[in-house]
Amino acid sequence: MRVLLVSSSARGHALGEAILRSRHRPELISVCATNNPGLRRIAEVMQVTDVMDFTAILAVAKKTKPHLAVIGPDDPIGGGLADQLEAAGFPTMAPYKALARIESSKGFTRDLLAKHGVDASPRYKVFIATDEKPIRTFIEELGGDFVVKYDGLRGGKGVKVSGEHLDSIEEGIAYAQDCVREGGRVVIEEKLIGVEFSLLSFVSGTQVIDMPAVQDHKRAFAGDTGPNTGGMGTYTDADHSLPFLTKADLARASEINQLTAQALLRECGQPYRGILYGGFIAVRDGIRVIEYNARFGDPEALNLLPLLETDFVDICQAITQEKLSQDLVHFSKQATVCKYITPIGYPNNKDQRGEVVTFPAIPQNARLYFGDISEDKKGALHLGGSRTAGLVGMGATIAEAEAIAEKLCEQVQGPVRFRKDIGTADLVHQRIDHMKRLRQ
Repeated sequence: MRVLLVSSSARGHALGEAILRSRHRPELISVCATNNPGLRRIAEVMQVTDVMDFTAILAVAKKTKPHLAVIGPDDPIGGGLADQLEAAGFPTMAPYKALARIESSKGFTRDLLAKHGVDASPRYKVFIATDEKPIRTFIEELGGDFVVKYDGLRGGKGVKVSGEHLDSIEEGIAYAQDCVREGGRVVIEEKLIGVEFSLLSFVSGTQVIDMPAVQDHKRAFAGDTGPNTGGMGTYTDADHSLPFLTKADLARASEINQLTAQALLRECGQPYRGILYGGFIAVRDGIRVIEYNARFGDPEALNLLPLLETDFVDICQAITQEKLSQDLVHFSKQATVCKYITPIGYPNNKDQRGEVVTFPAIPQNARLYFGDISEDKKGALHLGGSRTAGLVGMGATIAEAEAIAEKLCEQVQGPVRFRKDIGTADLVHQRIDHMKRLRQ
């Protein structure tokens, strides 16, 4: 059996490892944006290719004839790679382009939820013109507490929040106008106050099987300070919930993912087949959707895939065949903590590129997944400019998993850093206390 994996970053390394644990003993055909050392060591075929070069990817598929394709990153999913692979006869575990709009268009997602009665959004409006007056009017209606979202994956713009990235209504208006000029649309919505978390689900049509809930840490530095990054680390709990969530909170997030899968089928006339990643926030009176992604997150995949006790390839095939069932999916009742090693100057200073980094031996209760890192002919590892590697500790409790991850991170040698506070009791209790204050 052969599996084609289109990937980039440490998420791809984690996906490759999960694929190779399969009872099918598949050959891994890797098409990766970089010469990832982790994937290169385990792949039967390794090709470094721009993941948006669909012609090159299809050429690899036609040459190797995989029985299954798995797509990791957002851009090729949003660009319709699954459509092209399926049309060429290769079953693909990723949604079609029309359905991937759940990630590639913020406005599509908000309008989808509203149209199909999924009451989980903040107040929002989509603007398609740069006229200042309607933008200003809506922001003022929100009381000056607002979020401006670029309505797409590409273009270099993203989400900016009042009080964090935008210091005034005027700055918000200007950024919204820039987004319209660049992408044609912008979404402005109410700023929500609460605690964020993620619930990812395997989805095949209306069959939705949840994974353990995860909390990500986007900020670069301890105490949730500094600029947003791709994610400095994540944790899960042994009960598959999170300490600051109630049973009702988790059940509602699960229900929203179910309702969203149903809405996508009704709206698009096609079944969603892949990973549905719900980015949620627990607020004073319940759960709201911040955004949706159409793939595994990074670092979330680094926590979740090591916990998967059933066969990932079986799950992927069942998704493509619309035969997904609960008995195919079982996760270990363990906690995990992932901490990302990055260059010491990350995210702004790239001066450490090319410097040597070394890692300790990894015990059975931990995982190491390589991200932006390269390996020379002598086997030495060299830093890139972005997140270097994710180190994951696994234990009976969050505290135990955190201690394992922390110890390993401290043993990494080179001009690197990591967030020491991820998964610590202090940071977890801050989340718990925040929710208690909100819901008093």
